[in-house]
Amino acid sequence: MGQYFENDSLVASKERVVCFEINGHKISLLTDNGVFSKSRVDEGSIIFLKTLLPLALSGKILDLGAGYGPIGLTLAYLLPEARVDLAEINTRALALAKRNAENLKLSDRVTCLHSDIYSNVEGPYDSIVVNPPIRAGKKVTWEMYRGAKQKLVDGGSLFIVIRKAQGAESASQYIKEVFGNITLLNRKKGYLVYQAKKES
Repeated sequence: MGQYFENDSLVASKERVVCFEINGHKISLLTDNGVFSKSRVDEGSIIFLKTLLPLALSGKILDLGAGYGPIGLTLAYLLPEARVDLAEINTRALALAKRNAENLKLSDRVTCLHSDIYSNVEGPYDSIVVNPPIRAGKKVTWEMYRGAKQKLVDGGSLFIVIRKAQGAESASQYIKEVFGNITLLNRKKGYLVYQAKKES
């Protein structure tokens, strides 16, 4: 069976709906087999969202490796000033993200892009948010971090969530090398949320 960051048309489809509540808002999303966190929105994404939402991000946001859209669509839903691009290589996940955007009536502010990391992403963005696909390996995840600097406006920020046990220390050191800075915004249940700013 293929990984969630690959396209595997042989994985039998079994669509379901996952529901979660954040900041008093209930959100329902379609998921399916062959996508990341198909049975529930993963804890890392919830912690990430609860860290990001108080920042009141605005402008243009990229959710890189968006899956079926829990992070990017929630940001778009709760931050009406934001425009959000969801970039994803898994075609099944991307199709779900499009349908979820339609169901949440966000299609006017959300664009879904089929993209291998930044291959089909233009920018520039005010913010890039990443819950990295750790199983894809450092070659993929570190390119997500490195490439972000080129896609951000001056003063824009990369935000990531990563588990301590899945290489948070080495990832944060690498991001600091790329950006020249990194800030730990939150640490909870083994997850760390970082911000790196593109300095002008």
